[in-house]
Amino acid sequence: MVNEISKQYIQLHPRDNVLAALTDLPEGTRVRHKGREFDLYARTKAKHKFSMDELGVDDQIIMYGTLVGKSTKPIAQGEPLTTENVVHASSEYKVGEKNLTWNVPDASNWKNATFNGYHRANGKVGTANHWLVIPLVFCENRNVDVLKTALLKSLGYHTETDFVVDTDTLVRKLEQGATNDELWSTDIIRTPEELKRNRTFPNVDGIKFLNHDGGCGGVRQDSETLCNLLAGYITHPNTAGATVLSLGCQNAQIKILEEAIQKRDPEFSKPLHILEQQQSKSERHFIADAVKKTFLGLIEANKIERKPAALSHLAVGLECGGSDGFSGISANPALGYASDLLVALGATTVLAEFPELNGVEQELINRCDSEKNAEKFAKLMRAYSERAVAVGSGFENNPSPGNIKDGLITDAMKSAGAAKKGGTSPVTDVLEYTEPITKKGLNLLCTPGNDVESTTGLAGSGCTLICFTTGLGTPTGNPVAQVVKISSNNTLSDRMKDLIDFNAGTIITGEDTIQSKGEELLEYIIEVASGTAIPAAVRLGQEDFIPWKRGISL
Repeated sequence: MVNEISKQYIQLHPRDNVLAALTDLPEGTRVRHKGREFDLYARTKAKHKFSMDELGVDDQIIMYGTLVGKSTKPIAQGEPLTTENVVHASSEYKVGEKNLTWNVPDASNWKNATFNGYHRANGKVGTANHWLVIPLVFCENRNVDVLKTALLKSLGYHTETDFVVDTDTLVRKLEQGATNDELWSTDIIRTPEELKRNRTFPNVDGIKFLNHDGGCGGVRQDSETLCNLLAGYITHPNTAGATVLSLGCQNAQIKILEEAIQKRDPEFSKPLHILEQQQSKSERHFIADAVKKTFLGLIEANKIERKPAALSHLAVGLECGGSDGFSGISANPALGYASDLLVALGATTVLAEFPELNGVEQELINRCDSEKNAEKFAKLMRAYSERAVAVGSGFENNPSPGNIKDGLITDAMKSAGAAKKGGTSPVTDVLEYTEPITKKGLNLLCTPGNDVESTTGLAGSGCTLICFTTGLGTPTGNPVAQVVKISSNNTLSDRMKDLIDFNAGTIITGEDTIQSKGEELLEYIIEVASGTAIPAAVRLGQEDFIPWKRGISL
């Protein structure tokens, strides 16, 4: 990528025949770039692109050095690219080529760095310590909600952003005969620090409730996939133990879940309490037993404390959502550089969202460290694409209205920028949905482009922390893996301070480089992994969980 950024526009690769506007450019703006001079044909908004050449019908649009579209009508030099004159187009790909030359970044500053994590019996290290309450079927969602009401407040867990209003103190004082003046002078605001001190189990970061609409109906594969996903959450390094509620007659049988857990972790030893409602005396007994077993499990979970661990134990998911025309210029490449640093340090990073890798398949195939991985990736991409086409919704339909409005007018253009999250390191493994991480380095995980379905899958495969770039803003979070929101632009960071954790927009305005911002992001990742920095999604209690039913989802 070209690192030099003009204050007005940028060419992202020497092969590109378009420039990206970094600020609003009025019609007639004089463009001077690499010996070319021309006037802007029409007003071009920041994040959008305009042509460096005169193009005819069906000419290629090249951006990030790759094919991202074709012209549908003549395009003048300096004319903005829109959905009216450009359509999606992407390059063909094949297995056989390799390019494993990698310029490993200098990670010596972090050679001996550690994070404070939760060490598990199987050698993995978590960045958080959660207890899970899981329904095996949607019929148990209500009972899960009852447990949530019974446990959270009583045990001192709250999800408000900066404070909690402690009304209970007023009630107690009123019962004790306090006067109106005494009630008025009572402090009822509790800070996060105070709330944590008041938890019954201070070493348990949270109790997470994974409501879903699966487990029965559909096809048998849906239930098997769900059990594999839930097994990924139960065996997750951030999970201390779990309470599972089963109805009894559903497709997602307890045995399937137990087999999935055993397959992932043959020496599984975490506290796991599975209760079946159809075998209980009554609903009251069922709920009471679930609360008591959970309480006893929390006692064990609370015995675990954070201890130093090498950065090689980190498993970081690479995600984007609400992307804009700056995402592939600032936030994504900065995250990609942080990913390369982590890989150089022996850690694991995971790039997902296969519909948003359309057009960059050949680059990723060339980076696979084995022909087996290359073939698996190509097979998964082709199968996904064919299923999408079969239902009349090919990858070209992936960009959302928000993406298009902010400059991502084709799926290949969106994908070329999205792939920058994966940096430049070799691909060491390719994973099917729910398949667990087993290899260090950069992994590719088959998930939809849908934000929550993808983050749900990343955590299910074992990512202990997820970095989520965005240009438009989103509150997305995950129940077990902390989600770090990275802004692509300063405007978003300023406007949505309650949601954004890290701003990469200073790359656009020239105060930082991709390298410097990537290094800064790595430092923040270490803080989050250690529990010393709490991302907004965690503070807000944003715990989104949507299993993918393996239908077409872009």
